[in-house]
Amino acid sequence: MEHGFLLAGDGSFTTFEAPGAGAAAGQGTEVFAINDAGGVTGRYVDANAINHGYVRAANGNITTFDAPGAGSGGARKGTIGSGINSAGAIAGWYTDGANVDHGYVRANTGTFTTFEAPGAGSASAQGTIAWAINSAGVIVGWYYDSASLAHGFVRASDGAITTFDPSGSAGTFPSAINSAGTITGEYNDAGGVAHGFIRRTSGAITAFDVPGSGAANGQGTYPNGINKSGDIAGYSENSGNVAHGFVRTP
Repeated sequence: MEHGFLLAGDGSFTTFEAPGAGAAAGQGTEVFAINDAGGVTGRYVDANAINHGYVRAANGNITTFDAPGAGSGGARKGTIGSGINSAGAIAGWYTDGANVDHGYVRANTGTFTTFEAPGAGSASAQGTIAWAINSAGVIVGWYYDSASLAHGFVRASDGAITTFDPSGSAGTFPSAINSAGTITGEYNDAGGVAHGFIRRTSGAITAFDVPGSGAANGQGTYPNGINKSGDIAGYSENSGNVAHGFVRTP
């Protein structure tokens, strides 16, 4: 069973559960993102193994939500909140009754806008995954096409979507975007090795590998976050499948 928590600047912990969270193995509350005001979002898994989104305000109040069209007929289906910006807008995805994924953005008023990346497949385990949102409302994520291959996308605040892949990618997974619109994430090559990348607002993409990262399937470089200065944090898997943290400066 998972439980949510917050770690304050003074080192104190606050634990919490979303209302309706199940209490069995694989159920409970998960936190995926926090904004500057202390608002958090994530998912909770209920007793029927269905995902639901939630937002927890800095004062501890929790609001649960389900995106329109979210499935409710079994495991994997439902709503996940994966990113929250300074205005309280939440980006995420929902899985419908046919196990197809769809992106959404939820305004701080509770209004939903759903969207599909161009080229997203419409079969089970395909579709659109919205992962992170910056202060300007720009969203990044990935989509699975009709061949179940992953490609990156960036959705502007006006709703325009641009898709992209680093050169040599056999699967692109953006993980973070900063206030300047710079994106980081990983892509997998044909051998299943992960490489980091940076995508500038111009569209230019730079690939990188952490020194000592492995070169076999499932190894490599995995960026997870980028700050407003362009510092990137993540981890790498070496040839012995041991994980190591890293920070990459601009």
